[in-house]
Amino acid sequence: MTEPDYTEDGVPTFDFVRDKIEGRHLTTEATAELVGDPQNTQDQFDQREEAGRDRLEEIRRSLRGE
Repeated sequence: MTEPDYTEDGVPTFDFVRDKIEGRHLTTEATAELVGDPQNTQDQFDQREEAGRDRLEEIRRSLRGE
């Protein structure tokens, strides 16, 4: 049988408080991971754009027979 989250006096148990804190901590970490670093995201976008332009130019050169 599981222990109740509160004592008979209405005080939360240590396990209950620990689980709440750990849950909030994990939520904060997950949110930070999803949001990410905006500058890093922009850098990745710029790198992909440049790689795409380079690849497109390579394809155009191959079609022209260069």
